[in-house]
Amino acid sequence: MFETLSQKLETVFRKLRGEGRLSEENISLALRDVRRALLDADVHYAVAKDFVDAVGRRALGRDVLNSITPGQLIVKIVYDEMVKLLGTSKAEIADSQTPPTVVMVAGLQGSGKTTFCAKLAGHLRSKGRNPLLAAADIYRPAAIDQLIALGAQLEIPVYADRTADAVTIARGAVDHARKNVRDTVILDTAGRLHVDEEMMQEVAALKESVKPHEILFVVDAMTGQDAVTTAKAFFERLTFDGIVLTKMDGDARGGAALSIRSIVDRPVKFMGIGEKLDALEPFYPERVASRILGMGDVVTLVEKAQEQFDEHQAAKLEEKLRKSQFTLEDFLEQLRQIKNMGPLDQVLSMVPGMNRLPAGAQVDEGALMRIEAIIQSMTKQERSKPAILNGSRRRRIALGSGTTVQEVNRLLKQFDEMQKMMKKFTKGNFRRTFRGMNFPTN
Repeated sequence: MFETLSQKLETVFRKLRGEGRLSEENISLALRDVRRALLDADVHYAVAKDFVDAVGRRALGRDVLNSITPGQLIVKIVYDEMVKLLGTSKAEIADSQTPPTVVMVAGLQGSGKTTFCAKLAGHLRSKGRNPLLAAADIYRPAAIDQLIALGAQLEIPVYADRTADAVTIARGAVDHARKNVRDTVILDTAGRLHVDEEMMQEVAALKESVKPHEILFVVDAMTGQDAVTTAKAFFERLTFDGIVLTKMDGDARGGAALSIRSIVDRPVKFMGIGEKLDALEPFYPERVASRILGMGDVVTLVEKAQEQFDEHQAAKLEEKLRKSQFTLEDFLEQLRQIKNMGPLDQVLSMVPGMNRLPAGAQVDEGALMRIEAIIQSMTKQERSKPAILNGSRRRRIALGSGTTVQEVNRLLKQFDEMQKMMKKFTKGNFRRTFRGMNFPTN
């Protein structure tokens, strides 16, 4: 997400850093390019204008013009204003003192609303809450079945009643939660193809009936300005508490994320970053601003790594490294853990400076899949002792993995170089190994 905007802003900043001295003229030219980059990213024109004006007022100050490092100060000003635009700080989801907390989820059909409900349930459970999903979308074919299937994957119960109306289902879900010690009810409501009177009347009736502690409006970030327009129209009819941006992994521009809060004056609380049920992130304005400006998002990267890497296993691997016993089996396990952190382009977007890659460059995840296939085509003995891999064995492995002998040879050479590099590491430095890996791009 944000790749195009990030690269265009990096071009602007690079020009400013190359200036021996900043003047009102070159700052104005830079701000014009920033505004154009925002508009190209589908940011609302009024939001883009206000943002550039705010940056301009600060950038033309005496402290910036007379600074030794004016280019860096401009980046800092843009970062500060972008954090303000995105919401300053993370907005928490409601947690009622008297359970159950009722979270009503609304949105247009096709926005990913039902899937988000399941993702939210999984997220809240990971934070120690005990959620119940409620299927109140009685109009879309298979909506109830979809939520039940998602709940089964997560092992989270779903309250459903195929014979009742939405209000009756919502009330029943709240009563069921009280009786079964469920502290949160996530209510999946019906969507429409557009904001219409029937939709508004139903969500208003649900709001009046169950009095939700939190109303979240789900919008598809890939629809750009349409997402902002829809959120504004919905908010004018039924006030909501927060916004969820789905399909952010497929939106390289990110205009909706930058515009929507300013237009409706409600915080973005979550963003969907993939199809998997754990592909949901709380929305941290300062972290998103850092990603957009190419500063990376090391905090989120560390959090993802902590979820995947087992401390006991890491200690065992460190012991193997000291004794030069790191095998292809161990390497395969580490690759799988890195893949579990999410799509590699998303993981690498959290690394500072990744926006400096050439435009259109992408991480070749297929290359990692081929590496995995090659190692899996080896016997256990071959994985532990790659020195025994002669020509005939390498041809067999290439045939079994659907690759070429050249690719097998390349992997073995890289692994040999990695083993030599790892011998230089001391205890506690194991995880730094993968920071230096050159992931293939195309």
